[in-house]
Amino acid sequence: MKKLSIWLAAACTGAFLSCSNSSNTSVQEVAPPQPLLPVPTEAQLAWHEMEMNAFIHFTTNTFTDLEWGYGDESPTIFNPSQLDAEQWVRTLKEAGFKGVILTCKHHDGFALWPSKYTEHSVKNSPYKNGQGDVVKEVAEACRKYGLKFGVYLSPWDRNRADYGQPSYVEYYRNQLQEIFANYGPVFEMWFDGANGGDGYYGGAREKRNIDRRTYYDWPNTLQMVEGLQPEPKVLFFSDAGPDIRWVGNEKGFVSETNWNTISNDTLYAGQAGIEKLLGTGAEDGDKWIPAEVDVSIRPGWFYHAKEDSLVKTPEKLFDIYLTSVGRGSTLLLNVPPDKRGLIHEQDVKALQEWRQMLDREFKTNLAAKAKVKADSYRGNAEAFAASNVTDGDKETYWATDDAVTSGILEVDLGKTQPVKYVLLQEYIRLGQRVKSFSVEVWQDNAWKPVADATTIGYKRILRLDSPINTDKIRIHISEAKASPVIANVEVY
Repeated sequence: MKKLSIWLAAACTGAFLSCSNSSNTSVQEVAPPQPLLPVPTEAQLAWHEMEMNAFIHFTTNTFTDLEWGYGDESPTIFNPSQLDAEQWVRTLKEAGFKGVILTCKHHDGFALWPSKYTEHSVKNSPYKNGQGDVVKEVAEACRKYGLKFGVYLSPWDRNRADYGQPSYVEYYRNQLQEIFANYGPVFEMWFDGANGGDGYYGGAREKRNIDRRTYYDWPNTLQMVEGLQPEPKVLFFSDAGPDIRWVGNEKGFVSETNWNTISNDTLYAGQAGIEKLLGTGAEDGDKWIPAEVDVSIRPGWFYHAKEDSLVKTPEKLFDIYLTSVGRGSTLLLNVPPDKRGLIHEQDVKALQEWRQMLDREFKTNLAAKAKVKADSYRGNAEAFAASNVTDGDKETYWATDDAVTSGILEVDLGKTQPVKYVLLQEYIRLGQRVKSFSVEVWQDNAWKPVADATTIGYKRILRLDSPINTDKIRIHISEAKASPVIANVEVY
């Protein structure tokens, strides 16, 4: 509807091929490009726009110094002395995160809420004399500080005696019902491919294997969750989706070529050998399943005192931002609380200085409201003109005619000034289109190539090798799957 209003407002200023004052004469519109399927859902669009979310790993592992608990840990070891969920969420909000995903239950099976379906729970710990509920505290802190709340509930449970049997799937679904009934709304449900192996299993102490493709009956499990929370839509993350996919590594980057699409009919959580596909996506994929870049601020996912000196530096976090958000994915950065139940001072310092770097490097958009010209635009209609890429409106865009799958945008910065970063965004409501592009700057009365890349998607940030003084930047879309549709260009 907004596009239609743009056309109507522009009707008498030449944005249409023809216009008549007669009520008996229909207005001939320049139609927008048809969507290039698949396209994101509204919930996926909102997820893209969040850009940065935080992971919180916290359980008995924090107190045993393990990454994967065996399942035989006594609940009595879980005893944070100063747990402050508001400190967690406040710290994360100040760093710029928009959502938090809490490990409500990791592979050891310890529940951070007083689940009525297990004794392996915070209710049998010394924390608040067994009256504590970490999931509730984090969910309430998120609501207080305006962050969205997400949950990780490991499908694998090394504590449960019936893991591997049908009754365990019922148990898992019962716990999901508790979570969604008591702590929602939930924006993202996260489950990974670590399923089956050795464990305590109620004292059996053995190795158990399950058919990862069929055991959890994921279609019906996820349908049950959707029934518990029809709105707002829950996004499901796993190796292959169905809504968000794993990036294929835990190092903080997605491939330079990053398609938001894959075909996931044969993929499932825990399937081996698909890391490369997940990292690049598939240009001809038939489902919109974007990659999420999950990485920890420390070497491990849980807090270990020996890693206090190994917290990622602000500079490293900035590089991770450029290779995740800057390549069209959403960043999920893990920040694990310590044994006190606080985000450690070293982590807080790194996050604060990283935020300062982001604010400093992207403080002033040199292209805001800048004059832009293009070699062509759709139907010569102002609704699709080059000026739309610098108007600050995410719902307007430059587009070419259907038969034109390349194009040039020239941005006039008004004066010569140093440039370090060029940022582009496609209007992904109409699909992901661009396959390759390059950037040139005007220097010494000539165009000088400074960068080239493949995909754009939701966002692409190119860091130039060194700051370059220029007053004009030219972006050449050299190849696209359909007419390019560019919503935003920023320069820093």
